[in-house]
Amino acid sequence: MKNKYKWLTMIGLVTLGMASVSVTNPEADPLPNILLILTDDQGYHDVSYYGTSDLRTPNIDQIAKNGIRFDEFYANCPVCSPTRAALLSGSYPDVVGVPGVIRTFPEDNWGYFNPKEPTLPAMLSKKGYQTAIIGKWHLGLESPNTPNERGFDYFHGWLGDMMDDYWAHRRHNINYMRENNKVIDPEGHATDLFTTWSQDYIKKQAKSKKPFFLYLAYNAPHFPVQPPKEWLAKVKAREKGIEEKRANLVALIEHMDDGIGKVVNTLKDEGLYENTLIIFTSDNGGHLPSMANNGPVRDGKQSMYEGGLRVPACMSWPGRIKGGRVSNQTNLSMDLYPTLLQLANVEPKNIHGRSFLPTLLNENQIMVVEERDLYFTRREGGKEYGGMASYGLRKGKWKLVKNSPHKPMELFDMESDQLEKNNVIDQNPQVYAELNKLLMKHIQEGGSVPWQKPQ
Repeated sequence: MKNKYKWLTMIGLVTLGMASVSVTNPEADPLPNILLILTDDQGYHDVSYYGTSDLRTPNIDQIAKNGIRFDEFYANCPVCSPTRAALLSGSYPDVVGVPGVIRTFPEDNWGYFNPKEPTLPAMLSKKGYQTAIIGKWHLGLESPNTPNERGFDYFHGWLGDMMDDYWAHRRHNINYMRENNKVIDPEGHATDLFTTWSQDYIKKQAKSKKPFFLYLAYNAPHFPVQPPKEWLAKVKAREKGIEEKRANLVALIEHMDDGIGKVVNTLKDEGLYENTLIIFTSDNGGHLPSMANNGPVRDGKQSMYEGGLRVPACMSWPGRIKGGRVSNQTNLSMDLYPTLLQLANVEPKNIHGRSFLPTLLNENQIMVVEERDLYFTRREGGKEYGGMASYGLRKGKWKLVKNSPHKPMELFDMESDQLEKNNVIDQNPQVYAELNKLLMKHIQEGGSVPWQKPQ
């Protein structure tokens, strides 16, 4: 079923066959290292490269300045686990068993990452990559869905979902901090720990001749919003009159940005910077109760409106990518999978994502309109969802939204109504019928995949 998703390609550079483009010469050009930085609940405009006046993220901004900024980058879901599943599988999250959030207790768990899906690190390892995840996993708490069993050579971080405290590192009073399979109990703010562990990993890999793939997944700035005191004081001193909630979020993001800068500087110190592709993005839109800034788009985390799905994204590769570029190409989290595999000359099989490597590598790339339907699913429990799902479907200029299982469908013309203010479903019954039919087919495909652990 997955091959039903088709697209048009970039003129003159790539064809539908992933193996049709050789990006590197394995005998002459060393494969690049890959640093993939994923933040948690960072708002679309909670980066200062968009001119956000109360926040400063110089290190994230530098990635954008040195490479390419994607202004229409989407998370695969407005919540955590599904986007992470899409990123690591190259497919829609419900189709790989993760339509909702994976949690500690079975009655509140809405996903089971299909163990048969080949993951990004497992595929990259075929080309000799050393693979590591440092930070938040959130795709399973036990075998066979632990990081070391799903393709990562090394895991140093947090097995679960959110932390109840950034210093205590507990969830439901359970310690999910691990080094590979070993339970550890380190001291310090989680952001600082993940930064330091990433620096240590890079220093170790600098001694190896093999390329590495480092997936650095910060918990920040997910609530509880707990920045170090000195960072909060710095923000309050600079931003006179800033609201307390906003000050805390800004401080937590700026503290994380400082950590990102330290990791990038370690690449420079070890002589690895020029040949490292650095990717920065977030797993979903910003959390509005924490006063996240999602820019001009509607709503935030958990929502199928743009504010729940649109995320900041930028990428640099000093040795290959010309800096200062901005792209309006629409890409999703799952597109990183085929993009990175094409970079390593590995051909993925039977996925929904499509590579945007030509956009990265060619500053004069001629683009054509993509014929690709984009699906978004989120299943959840509780009174608001009752075990049912919300949906989004984007086809051309049209966007079909069911933002709650208990609310009717809405239709928006995204060319004339990017803020999703005017529901035009009654005026366009044929469009609604067409999109609804497509959505039902996708729901059937996702529904054929178990999302509960087999008993």
